[in-house]
Formats: sequence, structure tokens, C-alpha cells
Amino acid sequence: MTTTITTPRQTLAPPWKTTRWFNNDPLELADLRGRVVVLEAFQMLCPGCVGQALPQATRLARTFGDDVAVIGLHSVFEHHAAMTPTSLEAFLHEYRIGFPVGVDAHQDDDPTPVTFARYGMRGTPTTVLIDRDGVIRGRHLGAVDDMAIAAAVARLIEAKPVRERVEDAAPPTSVCAVDGNCA
Repeated sequence: MTTTITTPRQTLAPPWKTTRWFNNDPLELADLRGRVVVLEAFQMLCPGCVGQALPQATRLARTFGDDVAVIGLHSVFEHHAAMTPTSLEAFLHEYRIGFPVGVDAHQDDDPTPVTFARYGMRGTPTTVLIDRDGVIRGRHLGAVDDMAIAAAVARLIEAKPVRERVEDAAPPTSVCAVDGNCA
């Protein structure tokens, strides 16, 4: 079975709204500008998250090291009473999740987490790839093939940020006026 990571139109990744962080001080997406980001939205009672997505995110963090910021987003939209911060802390310890994990915020009585909604997610696990410029480059609901995600991340690492591409551009060899005369 082939895994496809959908690539949305050039959409700037929205900011995260979190209530707590584990394994790191609070992080904002803007803090990671210049780095490739793999955002893994999960719930600790989600079998696909526990069996596939979180181990894969751990492998990505270990494989790519500082070239990639792997970030977990605990996005609870069901079984709220069972998935407390205390339970999540024990879960992260038990499953040896070492990358930063933010707890997605809720607004008022809305059962859908804020960041989950901002990113248009439909369930967990959802993997979101964000390039160095903060643009969403891929999104996938469900299991992602290891080779497909590694290849997608490697392509994003190799791509230079827009500001570097502009700075590296060759200077014009001549100057042309509006009337077409070039010097």
C-alpha cells in the first residue's frame, strides 16, 4: 500500500495554542523558524498513535537530530476525563517519548482542541510537515510509511529557506531601464 502525504497549498502554519509542555520549556512555532518541523498530533488512548505514529516520531527525532524539530501535540477530542496531564506525564515516561509534547488547548466547552481545529485535522494520528519558512508542506491522517515520511523530511531539510534562496541568487549582470535600454 502506498502512503501519500498530501501537500496543501502554500499555507503558513498557524500558531499553536497549548496549556502545558512536557520534555521542554513552552515552545511557539515561531521559535522553530529556520528548522524543519514534524508535528505529530496524537492521543494516548489512540492505538495507531501508540503503535505507529509515536514510535515513528521518536525514530525521526533520533535519525535527523538537530536538523528536524519533532513536536508532539496531545490533542484530546474524546475521553477527556481519562487523558489528564498526570496520565500523559506517566504515558510519556512509560513509552520513553523524549521530544517536546504540548497539550492542545480547549476553548470554552468546545470538545475540539484549538490547534487541532486551526490545522484542519480530522483525527489522530495526524502528521504535519512544516518547512523552514513556516509553511505547511504535508499533512497525513493515519499511519505513514517510514520511508515516505523520511524521504519527505529529507527533501525539506535539503531545501533552503526562501531568504537563503533569494540571497544566493546571482546578481543581475546588467541594469535595464523601463524603456528597455540596458547598461
